[in-house]
Amino acid sequence: MSITFTGQKQEIARIADVIRERKQQQNGPFCAYLHNMTALRKQTADRVRSLPEFCKLFYAIKANSEETILRALASIVNGFEVASLGEVVKVRQVSPDIPILFGGPGKTEAELEGALLHNVQLIHAESVHELNKLNAIAGRYGRTASVLLRINLKGPLPKATLAMGGRPTQFGIDESQLPQVMEHIKELPHIRVEGFHFHSLSNNLDAAQHVQLVQYYCVIARQWAEEYGLELRYLNAGGGLGVNYSELEQQFDWSLFVNGLEQEVVKEKSDGLTILFECGRYITASTGYYAAEVLDIKRNHGKSYVIVRGGTHHFRLPVSWQHSHPFELVPIDDWPHSYERPSLTQAAITVVGQLCTPKDILAQDVEVAQVRVGDVLLFEFAGAYGWAISHHDFLSHPHPEHIYLE
Repeated sequence: MSITFTGQKQEIARIADVIRERKQQQNGPFCAYLHNMTALRKQTADRVRSLPEFCKLFYAIKANSEETILRALASIVNGFEVASLGEVVKVRQVSPDIPILFGGPGKTEAELEGALLHNVQLIHAESVHELNKLNAIAGRYGRTASVLLRINLKGPLPKATLAMGGRPTQFGIDESQLPQVMEHIKELPHIRVEGFHFHSLSNNLDAAQHVQLVQYYCVIARQWAEEYGLELRYLNAGGGLGVNYSELEQQFDWSLFVNGLEQEVVKEKSDGLTILFECGRYITASTGYYAAEVLDIKRNHGKSYVIVRGGTHHFRLPVSWQHSHPFELVPIDDWPHSYERPSLTQAAITVVGQLCTPKDILAQDVEVAQVRVGDVLLFEFAGAYGWAISHHDFLSHPHPEHIYLE
């Protein structure tokens, strides 16, 4: 179900041709995000179709909320997951009725009111105070708000790049507080609890382990439903399906995951329960690229630096996760200048941007056969948490172009 390593290489060759063609049409250094929209739609549709009937796939738009991306996915996914009123509005500009899940800590009264007015399907309640606010707002409108209680489980939980549960965090209701919360909810006539939300971790690469995690969610949700007399309609298992940035050929095994849902998780889920997945990175990462032209090559204190047109103000993911992001080199043979063209051969390079900070690093100590000023570095798996999380206007450099390929 995922793009194979061979397929990814073929795709890079096609993207490289687009870059060369675009570069011939412009004067300045090349810098752009490129998205393979055909691959995005096909890949997402394959995943939605392959899920068991008791599962639904939502797209977490925080990963990439560009309107073109949302419009491409709106007719494919079962809905969108958002984390602010601004994201609710973005979704409603694309579709007036697509289902929305609304999560995140610290929701304001305006956001909760907006969620009701924009007909959000399920609100993930993060605290008793949030439940109280929502109950009061829903009461003013004579409505009942459907919520999932987000619970920070005790665990143990699998290890992953980021952990939102199983330890102290700002996310969810402490599992030990659930009895008091369920008792308090009896006093909130405008709140309808329809299930639980367990988004406990991010970027898990082990599909078998993730199956076991969803099984655990089902078991504990069923126990709580029985204990508190709750009609369990939904279980939000969160996202957390990982992308391997260090070994692109070793990705999360979607087929194994789906088979595990069909054969193992089904044994533990309650009758009539729908399991929701809210994936962001896993949906858009592999079909997006960040391309930046080499502006300069220099050696400093024994280390070789390649400076590109752009940096972490465009593509913050590498410095945010403190990893060396994978890239391919797109050779550009044309050199229209009379002066010498800087280059390196058989060298370890550190790729940096144009910002006035030593933290503006995209990749470190990467061996390359050759790199020249004027070549373009094409960063793979850049379709999620790249542009969306970057500090675009730091130093007021120009923004990259956004290219959507069909």
